[in-house]
Amino acid sequence: MMGSLPPNGLLLAPMEGLLDFVLRDILTRVGGIDRCVSEFIRVTNTLLPDRVFTRVIPELEHGGRTFAGVPVRAQLLGSDPVCLAENAGRLAELGPAGIDLNFGCPAKIVNRHGGGAALLDEPERVAAIVAAVRRAVPAGVPVSAKMRLGFNDGSRAVECALAMVENGAEELVVHARTKADGYRPPAYWDRIQEIRAAVLVPVVANGEIWTVDDALRCRAASGSHQLMLGRGMVSDPGLALAIRAQDAGGASSGLAAPVVGWPSLLPLVNDFWQLVCARLEPRQRAGRLKQWLNFLRRRHPEAEAAYLVLRTETDEARIGAWLQLQV
Repeated sequence: MMGSLPPNGLLLAPMEGLLDFVLRDILTRVGGIDRCVSEFIRVTNTLLPDRVFTRVIPELEHGGRTFAGVPVRAQLLGSDPVCLAENAGRLAELGPAGIDLNFGCPAKIVNRHGGGAALLDEPERVAAIVAAVRRAVPAGVPVSAKMRLGFNDGSRAVECALAMVENGAEELVVHARTKADGYRPPAYWDRIQEIRAAVLVPVVANGEIWTVDDALRCRAASGSHQLMLGRGMVSDPGLALAIRAQDAGGASSGLAAPVVGWPSLLPLVNDFWQLVCARLEPRQRAGRLKQWLNFLRRRHPEAEAAYLVLRTETDEARIGAWLQLQV
């Protein structure tokens, strides 16, 4: 299958308003990631123009890959099988590394309109969506899906997973929490075992993987050696490389110093700022830098100092000058 993951494959998660094409670019430069998934493109009742797809996934204009050459799979969110299929067909023509369907978003506004995790209470509609998209997309373009364990509880997790796989999903990512759980720890990695036992496609485990030790515990509990990294990778851009090192025979690092230290990250933080200023609206720019620094300070004390210096600064020239001095 085109774009299939290696046995210990690592995916970079989509995170609306955080892990977009700018941060995908930067994090994949660090290394260790096999494939990315874009943040969702919401489909309602219209056939979207190409510019909507390329705005969210500018990598479509560069062979469907990030600057570092990592393939990007495009994610769609919606509840209407026909409309999703039409848009998936159009999107597939632009050359993504596959089409991913979102059955996991916990946002209230999305769920209120029947999208994201709300669909996990309607496995029949899930089946119809996946089947329609699979029919609309050329055979050589993979179709995958991301799901949570359920909406209010996980009683229909296996039923929903089967609905996806039996209708054409070639890979599943399972965020090991329900919509009701939100992002509160813990993630119930052991529940992924039930899904893996029921389906015959790769199942990628996702949720609460912040360190190498978390990755090892997730693999042991879920039975899946393929992982999707989200906030853990944003906080520690070297996390994928650290997992790779452990897989290659290194010792578990636990909360040891990050394998990619602050001196190596600083030029990337500066590159991130340059990309933000070039590609995002002015009102978003300073906030995006502070947002990432806020995550980075979980693992890098130097990011804490940078955050404290810049947290009230809004002038782009002064922010840029301060970053240049640090590099």
